[in-house]
Amino acid sequence: QVMLVESGGGLVQAGDSLRLSCAFSGGPFSDYAMGWFRQAPGKEYEFVATIGRSGEYTLYADSVKDRFTISRDNYKNTAFLQMNSLKPEDTAVYFCTAGEKYTISVKPNTYEYWGQGTQVTVSS
Repeated sequence: QVMLVESGGGLVQAGDSLRLSCAFSGGPFSDYAMGWFRQAPGKEYEFVATIGRSGEYTLYADSVKDRFTISRDNYKNTAFLQMNSLKPEDTAVYFCTAGEKYTISVKPNTYEYWGQGTQVTVSS
């Protein structure tokens, strides 16, 4: 059974940086595309970033492009989301996801596995 555990969230000020980590277990990590989604209170899941199985492809939401960087370490079975120049509108619960069917995808229902989420709060 695949399990995802996020870490690295917290409370920061606008302009600060955070690095989220996602520890993957229970399967062959390199078989899965990895994605990050976020959900603010009262809103639906929002795509943030995704990375292909070998890291060869990445895709970002326009709202985070040039500020966030997704990466993965297939030896350590871990995915990362480096978040720079954080804004109050980035405040949300961030979820790590893993999907086996597609090379990369922006749709939440294409990811079979989700972590429990980690809270990111950015104060102004």
